[in-house]
Amino acid sequence: MRVVVGISGGIAAYKAALAIRELVKAGHDVHVVPTASALRFIGRPTLEALSRNPVTDEVFDDVAAVRHVALGQSADLIVILPATANTLAKLATGLADDLLGTTVLASRAPLVIAPAMHTEMWEQPAVQANVRVLAERGATIVGPVAGALTGSDEGFGRMAEPGEVVAAALEAAGRSGALAGRSVVVSAGGTREPIDPVRFVGNRSSGAMGVALASAARAAGATVTLVGANLHVPAPAGVELVEVETTAQLREAMLERASADVVVMAAAVADYRVRGAADEKRSKESWGDAPTIELELNPDILAELAGLPRDGLLVGFGAETEADDAALVERGRAKLARKGADLLVLNRVGHDEGFGPVETRVRVLDADGVVADASGAKASVARAIIDCVAQRLAGTTSLPGTTSKEQQ
Repeated sequence: MRVVVGISGGIAAYKAALAIRELVKAGHDVHVVPTASALRFIGRPTLEALSRNPVTDEVFDDVAAVRHVALGQSADLIVILPATANTLAKLATGLADDLLGTTVLASRAPLVIAPAMHTEMWEQPAVQANVRVLAERGATIVGPVAGALTGSDEGFGRMAEPGEVVAAALEAAGRSGALAGRSVVVSAGGTREPIDPVRFVGNRSSGAMGVALASAARAAGATVTLVGANLHVPAPAGVELVEVETTAQLREAMLERASADVVVMAAAVADYRVRGAADEKRSKESWGDAPTIELELNPDILAELAGLPRDGLLVGFGAETEADDAALVERGRAKLARKGADLLVLNRVGHDEGFGPVETRVRVLDADGVVADASGAKASVARAIIDCVAQRLAGTTSLPGTTSKEQQ
């Protein structure tokens, strides 16, 4: 999602850095539009380093690209934090004497505003009238709250915390998102099968891809449950987390939630479990010099979900080491037919490929073949996958191929 973060000239401008960082970590493409006054409180290099995009406050920069309207036209969400009394007045009257003003006027994206000012200013009838006008026009107003202000002052007018503003912004974007009103369940991570209370049989999955998918689905407006198996990365904000360890626990959690509109099996599920796992730690003395472990087959959760009566969409994942692209796709098609899912996300893995915070490439397959091809950071790839899901739910019979090289 492309997010424009507007910053106006108040002492709380430094808090915008935290919001920008949170949005970027969630995988969004963030473009910062400060006012000239805001740049006296927080430096341009900081904003560019955090957003990973150039930052300008000038209407006459990049005129050939019509930047003064292009940013607003391309935005999926606009967040202004902090919003001073001056900025509120400009927004309410439609004044566009700077880049932030033209960006807001040129956009149809949801607008989220986090005011911040001294108590006396906030309580002024003119300020309150401007806030009412903006709210009546559909803007989401977050805060202010009571607390410490500039200097020794305390009272109502402190900007809401950045995390609260980001959560409200993503919720506002979700209300008009492609998955608004939908329920999505995503499994992520790698299951572990105990050998004894200390050791286990597992895999290298960190859960990064599944977490990115949960974040992308949440940003698209869905109510999201993340079933996480031994995650190495934190769950995104606004998502319900159900923690599991073994394949049996993952199976139970997914079957309980199989009626969701979308079920995504992104977890790396152990194909086998240890037969007769020990209740106490096995020592070298008792185990011997050449111990053996007997394995038994785990249930196939994806195939079991596919066999249930359902109205929703089932998405499976296939991780393969096949080096040849054509052969890789054929393996994916065979797996999709065997498992019975609606879509299969196929990705190549290896010692230095696929696992953890690395760029990746996926092909999304349906029964007719490849319907999307996306590569880049996992956050951008996750958005491409969720776009496919949303189009399929909307009734699109042939999904367009997608290629993304966005850097996270």
